[in-house]
Amino acid sequence: MRIVIAEDDALLREGLALLLRAEGLDVVATTDNPVTFLAAVDKHTPDVAIVDVRMPPTHTDEGIQAAVEARRRQPGIAVLVLSAYVEQAFATELFTQGSSRLGYMLKERVGRIEEFLDVLHRVVGGGTAIDPEVVAQLLTRTRPDSRLERLSPRERDVLALMAEGLGNAAIAEKLFVTDGAVHKHIRSIFSKLELAPDDQTDRRVAAVLHYLRDEAKH
Repeated sequence: MRIVIAEDDALLREGLALLLRAEGLDVVATTDNPVTFLAAVDKHTPDVAIVDVRMPPTHTDEGIQAAVEARRRQPGIAVLVLSAYVEQAFATELFTQGSSRLGYMLKERVGRIEEFLDVLHRVVGGGTAIDPEVVAQLLTRTRPDSRLERLSPRERDVLALMAEGLGNAAIAEKLFVTDGAVHKHIRSIFSKLELAPDDQTDRRVAAVLHYLRDEAKH
């Protein structure tokens, strides 16, 4: 796995590089700004880019814009975005062009090494990982016409775990239910959120991504 890291906090950037190299992964470049990040992407064609949301010069959304541009230049690249706190609008912008091989994770979870590495491998493998806190904030924000209100409390639990990228078996284990019960809940979620079975997107994450986009408009 070839990795480029774009993070302007030197301690975190070098700490990530040391961690990943200790795991036998190939960190081909580290950088602290979007310009050199994109140059590194062009030069090394990495499998995955780990990108901070806020980078110089304005420390607003440069990281997100750089991640979107990296995906435009290298359509196959996986991107894991790190953020100091939940920023739904930025998460929405990142996921607008598709959900595969994308992750959005709070920096505070990087210290949970197994969780961080699991997310990294998940997005490189073609999956999606949305930080549980992003999902939690989304699911607690409702409007009178929101289709999320149709979901039962248990279906909300299942949807939140789906959005984190967990499979049926892992969801069943966390909720102490059977695989069959999880499958039934997921079918109900798709039905209530009006996600047709022939959708080209991954319905397991489309349910949450739809509402990330929807909430950003209000």
